[in-house]
Amino acid sequence: MTTKILALIDALGNLVRFTLLPGQRYDTVGVSPLIEGITIDALIADKAFDSNWEIAELDGRGAKAVISQHPRRAQPLPIDKEMYKWRHLIENFFCKLKEFKRIAMRADKTDQSFKANMYLAATIIHSR
Repeated sequence: MTTKILALIDALGNLVRFTLLPGQRYDTVGVSPLIEGITIDALIADKAFDSNWEIAELDGRGAKAVISQHPRRAQPLPIDKEMYKWRHLIENFFCKLKEFKRIAMRADKTDQSFKANMYLAATIIHSR
């Protein structure tokens, strides 16, 4: 089995929250727990997170949805291309995270130990 890591990264590229999902689950399932109880101005994400209910929820919260559009979307939504360039912070965080072999190889047997290693790796990344 595989494990997906959904992470919420702040404007400085530091981990705020994360959630683990089974590899076969859709990415959009884990977004609600990530942004619950947090005030955000914008959510920058890739096309795996492009769903109507998610964009409606962000609009309801007054947050800007900066999400790459899925090519099959009937009516493309406007996207702030300058703001979308900041998505590299998310990619950089995951590149730094993959430096830790236990996380890159998914070597932990339980979710609890995997989460503990994620917190440890995020702390080390933040302290650099």
